Amino acid sequence: MIRFSRASFALAAMLSLAAASALAAPHKPKMFHPAMVRPEAPVKEKPGEWIQAHSDVKPDPDTIFGALPNGMRYAVRRQAVPPGQAAIRLYIDAGALQETDAQQGLAHFLEHMAFEGSKAVPQGEMVKILQRHGLAFGADTNASTGFSQTIYKLDLPHTDDDTLDTSLMLMRETASNLTISQDAVDHQRGVVLSEERTRDTPAYRIYKDRLGFLLPGDRLPTRYPIGQVAIIKSAQPALIADFYHHYYRPDRAVLVVVGDFDPTAMEAKIRARFGDWTPQGLPGADPDLGKVAARVTEAKLVVEPGAPLTMQITWVRPPDLTPDTTAKRRRELLDLLGFQVMNRRFQAIARGDKPPFLGAAAFKADQEHSADVTMVAVNSTPDEWRPALEAVEEETRRAVQYGVRQDELDREITEFRAQLRASEAEAATRRPAALADEIVNSLAEREVLTSPAEDLDFFESAVRGLKAGEVSDALKTMFRGSGPLLFVASPKPIGGGETTLVAALTSAEQAAVAPPAAPVQVAWPYETFGPAGKVAETKDVSDLETSFIRFANGVRLTVKPTKFSEDQVSIRVNIGHGLQALPKDRQGEAWAAGAVTEGGLKKISSEDMERVLAAKVFQANFGVGEDAFVLSGSTRREDLGTELQVLAAYATEPGWRPQGFERIKNASRTIEDQFAATDSGVLARDLQGLIHAGDRRWTFPSKDEIAGAKLADLQAEIGPHLTQDPIEVVVVGDISVDDATEAVARTFGALPARVDDAAVPAAQKQVAFPASLAKPLVLTHKGRADQAIGFIAWPTTDFWANPQHAREDAVMGEVMGLRLTDQLREHDGITYSPSVAYSHSLTWSGWGYVSASVEVPPAKLDAFFTEVDRIAADLRARGPTADELERAKKPRIEAIQKAQVTNQYWLTELSGAQADPRRLDFIRQLVPGTERVNAADVQRAATTFLQDSKAWKLEIKAQGAS
Repeated sequence: MIRFSRASFALAAMLSLAAASALAAPHKPKMFHPAMVRPEAPVKEKPGEWIQAHSDVKPDPDTIFGALPNGMRYAVRRQAVPPGQAAIRLYIDAGALQETDAQQGLAHFLEHMAFEGSKAVPQGEMVKILQRHGLAFGADTNASTGFSQTIYKLDLPHTDDDTLDTSLMLMRETASNLTISQDAVDHQRGVVLSEERTRDTPAYRIYKDRLGFLLPGDRLPTRYPIGQVAIIKSAQPALIADFYHHYYRPDRAVLVVVGDFDPTAMEAKIRARFGDWTPQGLPGADPDLGKVAARVTEAKLVVEPGAPLTMQITWVRPPDLTPDTTAKRRRELLDLLGFQVMNRRFQAIARGDKPPFLGAAAFKADQEHSADVTMVAVNSTPDEWRPALEAVEEETRRAVQYGVRQDELDREITEFRAQLRASEAEAATRRPAALADEIVNSLAEREVLTSPAEDLDFFESAVRGLKAGEVSDALKTMFRGSGPLLFVASPKPIGGGETTLVAALTSAEQAAVAPPAAPVQVAWPYETFGPAGKVAETKDVSDLETSFIRFANGVRLTVKPTKFSEDQVSIRVNIGHGLQALPKDRQGEAWAAGAVTEGGLKKISSEDMERVLAAKVFQANFGVGEDAFVLSGSTRREDLGTELQVLAAYATEPGWRPQGFERIKNASRTIEDQFAATDSGVLARDLQGLIHAGDRRWTFPSKDEIAGAKLADLQAEIGPHLTQDPIEVVVVGDISVDDATEAVARTFGALPARVDDAAVPAAQKQVAFPASLAKPLVLTHKGRADQAIGFIAWPTTDFWANPQHAREDAVMGEVMGLRLTDQLREHDGITYSPSVAYSHSLTWSGWGYVSASVEVPPAKLDAFFTEVDRIAADLRARGPTADELERAKKPRIEAIQKAQVTNQYWLTELSGAQADPRRLDFIRQLVPGTERVNAADVQRAATTFLQDSKAWKLEIKAQGAS
């Protein structure tokens, strides 16, 4: 479904910016004072009525929109790809905004209660029931609470009657039969407090400060879903139950079921399960959200150490609560196209020489139906905030004053059309979970659910004959409202504070702006790489429906045709040996690998490439893998040739322009402080280097190393491998072997032969695990004193040492995860989400590990390590119970089987398979090998590896914590 306001919001999210505004034309737009009031309430659907009853937009014809006599609505859709899977969502039209002052945080607390017992399900049994059906806690079983809705999610690996009936029963229990006992509340209190600690990051604090600045007096900034700590600590069951009975009612509920089943039978199941649901007590009311205040230029400065410098200039308007109609959608499309042109200009500036900012984006967003905002958001280095502000202000006024050019508009229309056509082509193979979430999103956005075909038809009608002047006029209206309101979050104070900020914005508004310059027209210069390569050898792996092709120049091609995603093709190009080829005793420049694609190509910049290929769907990603340098991308079938041209060009003539490298380098200058601000940041920064015993290929660079980094060093480190090392191409997706072979023959197959004459020295393949310590290693962070992480790991071995043992070790890890969750979350209530990980390397001889980690208050770290030691000892002595083994194996097997019907799985697992055929058996045996694991195997794994003498422990505490 097209969601124009949300689509534009995503542009800023990609820059990790959030919430900004717009600037003025040479003469500021006048405040539109009559609009600075709360508009009339939107048309409210009657119980059981869908929003399309008030719209001329055609709803998705493949979805059944129904209602029960009690007012509960349901949406049912058959989606048979992948076969045997389904997704269920229970949407409750109530969240934090509906809470009273005394209930702040209890809508979210109630969400936790859904997993803690009901009339038909004993406390602690819901998750176990689902695990026995193959659903993993977290991945397949989850819930979320927002400002105005609460959503419960189940992703089902099977659609047999037992699984469907059990899942619908649990959703009904959640809807109306929760017990909310004192014991359950007390157990979950610590879990919710752990979640509050985990969420309290610099970015979250900035978000709250910004929302409070933009919407003073509005209800929204007073009702964050996590709530108030004091209320969470003291909340009693009766107060939670009061919210439950007021707002969990049939007329506020929508059940969404998408998957491989008979829709008529599913409707009957829904009627049977939910038809007798009657609400208890009086219904809760929806609150007055407040009104948008009339304001002129203001500024707010928030100093948050550990955060990057971000700025947003915002205009705030009353929300548009009119129904979703074709006319409204066209207005939003014109807005989006205008913003897309602006963002393209911002991108060109950021990619230029000595750019004034790291990134910027303009967009509009609906703030939970409380206000509409237009924003221009910008990231810069802390010392360059003023040039960044001046640049985005100037560029925004340029757009408002002079509008967009026809060539710019035509480019955005072309690119948008290509995306919509790709969406229509793959519509039949969308995943049930994605479709269910799309239906839920339409509810939250109060939009009619439409099909990709309808979206494309609407788009073509809306842009037919569209002129730049109409988009330019629409863009002008976006920069009106209460404001401009300048919000700045900085890691350090700015002299003069908010007075300085207002003066800087006011001064910037006085500068004259010139019309935008038209770009120089260029052509795509990489259509040919020489005569098409000749196939030297072909081999079919029939049981995996995969073909191996070797070209005369030595390029290996692996092709697996699939129908997992219609019209979609994914490509991975593996070159050389990746990390194995990089130095292990000094910090390299691989952390800046993104500069390879940011630097464009020798004959064309990345900016010009995107413009020339606007009608194509293509990607160009680069990364350093453990055993290869990797170029990758996804495309539609008709654009496979272009995609391969782009990737082959990067493998032969990368541009190495300095602008991309400098932008990455500048963006990384404050990354050290961002990591240091939280316990999870320190873990993310340091863990890989630590568990690889200080090997510099896994360590993160220091501030000084980032400051001293040079593009020439990156080019010397990666360039020769990229352009000289052997090439393997893996193509997976909706493509025939012949078509893939022909396309690769014209690109990679046409390149000069490459010879792998530099075998990786044995020392480069060696990786060590750290030695056990008498006491945990202690690292510190600069966040809250009550934030801490405990981590423990044991060395295992690589996968090839004994593949079946590796599969047994993985199940052992799953059992440990179950026990930690049962004890630390469900019984002790001290943490939100214990985590267990395991790795058995396919690349590094002898290297593997099993680990467990947890976020807890510092005083609970000893309890975590004690519990882990107890679990390890018990697994060594007795192994798992039959129930634990089932609950560990089934979700893991279902997760593997779910992954195996995706292109990405095969793209990853088939990489390297021609050179190392053992990887084919890795694929073949993953499920049957896991199925064979028994309790004795898990006990053997625990006895072998979970030895106290080999455990390596880490604590991360706040600076100064005892």
